[in-house]
Amino acid sequence: MNVWIAVGVTAVGCYAVKLGGLLIPAGALEKPLVRRLAALLPVALLAALTAQQTFADGRTLVLDARAAGLAAAAVALVLRAPFLLVVAAAVVVTAGVRALGW
Repeated sequence: MNVWIAVGVTAVGCYAVKLGGLLIPAGALEKPLVRRLAALLPVALLAALTAQQTFADGRTLVLDARAAGLAAAAVALVLRAPFLLVVAAAVVVTAGVRALGW
């Protein structure tokens, strides 16, 4: 029964957040600070998620094949490679490091 309570609370919370977004006046969204935060917040959240997924394993800090793949992707980005090539480089390097057993 606790799972259904959690599902219900989550559904109500999601609905409240959506409703809150619709109730914000348009003038408040046109302020320069709000526009800048709206542009930078997704980048910061994605970077945090990437770091957490790459360097964390439960409650421990790890440095494994995922870190090598991320480094390869970063190098490809610095070299201004197309997005698919960046992803392919990360996949190939990660798979290679795992195949070597490091």
